[in-house]
Amino acid sequence: MATESRLKGKRILAVDDEEDILETIEDILDEADLDLAGDYDTASRMIRQTRYDLAILDIMGVNGLKLLTETVERGIPTVMLTAHAINPDTLMESIRKGAISYLPKEALTDLDDLLEQLLAAHEQGAPPWKLLFEKLGDYFNERFGPDWREKDKEFWAEFSRTYQVGKGIQERLKHDERILGKGV
Repeated sequence: MATESRLKGKRILAVDDEEDILETIEDILDEADLDLAGDYDTASRMIRQTRYDLAILDIMGVNGLKLLTETVERGIPTVMLTAHAINPDTLMESIRKGAISYLPKEALTDLDDLLEQLLAAHEQGAPPWKLLFEKLGDYFNERFGPDWREKDKEFWAEFSRTYQVGKGIQERLKHDERILGKGV
């Protein structure tokens, strides 16, 4: 017996300046209640006006890192999706700013499965970043080189001790209405 998709009925915002990417996301996430935006201004307005269960943000072309700050402030779990900006610096910036994941556009064909697992981890309080590196660690090593973390040893040492992951979670929790009402 198949289990129901965790994405079914979720209100998701996808932002990308490439129409074909938005169409692909729309096809893949057909069970979700999906809103699409192709530019920063439209996306920013939608973030302010609508309560989303998840946001998927391109980094380049739509000012995705600035949008990430806005989604985190609204308590929206956010996945960064990129092709041109896929590098260690934007990966680290996404972690620092509170994204729950960072996916290469090459992984679009597996987007629904990855989002299912990331949302499950996020909802269960498990670290989505750990899941990401288990799934795509080889991709990052191949793309960035086997010693790509050496340049920023201190960041990655803290990350592995969960400080940076914890910091991103703390940033999201500061805006989570479920937590704020409890005086935590």
